[in-house]
Amino acid sequence: MLLRPALAAAAGAALALLALPAPAATADPTDSLTIASAAPLAADGTVVLSGTYRCVGNTGPVFISSAVQQGEDSARYGIGGSRAVCDGAVHTWRNAGRVQGDRLTAGPAHVEATITELEPRGGLPLPRFHATRQQDVTLTQS
Repeated sequence: MLLRPALAAAAGAALALLALPAPAATADPTDSLTIASAAPLAADGTVVLSGTYRCVGNTGPVFISSAVQQGEDSARYGIGGSRAVCDGAVHTWRNAGRVQGDRLTAGPAHVEATITELEPRGGLPLPRFHATRQQDVTLTQS
């Protein structure tokens, strides 16, 4: 029966992952992330989110992801992603993405941004969150 060896392999992989050391539970207290209070929205649905960040102490690649949500719609739309440099200095970030249709309109919206490192642990890149922020913004027609 082929199912039994497959289940055994899956169980072994799961146990191996559990044996890995846990990622750091807390980020460096000097890590920070801001979101600009206004974001341009083009007629084709392209929105640009931006802000500043500061992070230190990475061993793997680091990215800033962002998402926007508007009104009563519970859907969140991922808006681009950008590489981050964790050298302790304050940098600006800018993510742009296009949301199909007329799902976003000028006016109030809610944005979430996160600094995530893909930290090598036991041969696997595991996420380490340096900072996250949620903020209400205004989408402005551009």
